Amino acid sequence: MHRILIVKAGFYEEIVNELLRGAVQHLQMIGVKYDQITVPGAFEIPGAISMAFQSSLKGGVSYDGYLPLGCVIRGETNHYDYICSESARGIMQLSLRNNLVIVYGILTVENAQQAWERAKIENGKNKGKEFAEACMKMISLRCRFSIT
Repeated sequence: MHRILIVKAGFYEEIVNELLRGAVQHLQMIGVKYDQITVPGAFEIPGAISMAFQSSLKGGVSYDGYLPLGCVIRGETNHYDYICSESARGIMQLSLRNNLVIVYGILTVENAQQAWERAKIENGKNKGKEFAEACMKMISLRCRFSIT
């Protein structure tokens, strides 16, 4: 039985909760166990994943995959660029350095309308579900190559 850690960013909470709803529905449908933690925003996601992974090395809960869920909407400053770049870089470094399954489940959009178009379950375009599916596919690939 696989176990996933969902790391949810608290910023843009309503949008992220909709992504979470889609991801959880999918994981429950296929019988995958999951835990969930919340961090302040997308920037903090890699740090939280790193903490969870380090904890597993010391006897804590071990996860087969990590599913970060967040949303970053472009504003009037270049803060958007830093958050998007650094969260992606942090996630990729963790994934490559430690052979971790981490799907980049952070929406990076120009405005709230684009975010909702990608998050709403009712329109059939919920990226949360897609992120959960991608996570499971990567876990299968990791198993195929016998990486532990």
